[in-house]
Amino acid sequence: MNRREVIKNVALMLGGAFSAPTLMAMNHWEQATSPTIEGAAFSLSDTHRKIVAEIAEMIIPRTDTPGAKDAGVPAFIEMMLKDCYAQSEHLSFTEGLASMEQVKFLELNEAERRWVLKYLEQQTKEKMKAMPKGTPFWRLMKELTLLGYFTSEAGIKASFDYVQIPGKLENIKLKPNQKAYAY
Repeated sequence: MNRREVIKNVALMLGGAFSAPTLMAMNHWEQATSPTIEGAAFSLSDTHRKIVAEIAEMIIPRTDTPGAKDAGVPAFIEMMLKDCYAQSEHLSFTEGLASMEQVKFLELNEAERRWVLKYLEQQTKEKMKAMPKGTPFWRLMKELTLLGYFTSEAGIKASFDYVQIPGKLENIKLKPNQKAYAY
């Protein structure tokens, strides 16, 4: 099974956890000639890449397991946006990054960064009620961070124990900090 199939299967397993644009982007990924994808014009500046990396690392920080940066999530986010999303999401994402740049996100300490992201979360909830034209920046950032991490080798190995020859299918109760099994 290749990475694309894994991503599609993970998205289906998570049901409504991903927005419609993300699910549609996965379909467009296989149809490289989709007329709605305008990725050639999308790219991030070095500062925007650093902001994406820092936010992704705050969403999935390095602990005793790899963090988002270790799993290559920032590059995954840029690739997905460029190759799989429409211009409305490009605009929403770059506007969000511009607002992060405006508040000097990279110069803030960790507590201030948390406050900014919590505020952004609240603003996104309000925007989602108003039916925005594109998926809001924070929603895209969270979705793509989780998708990138849990479909990366580092994320899979950190989150699941692989059982090469599974036994019978049974419902078990996991102990605290025990990994789920991937067959």
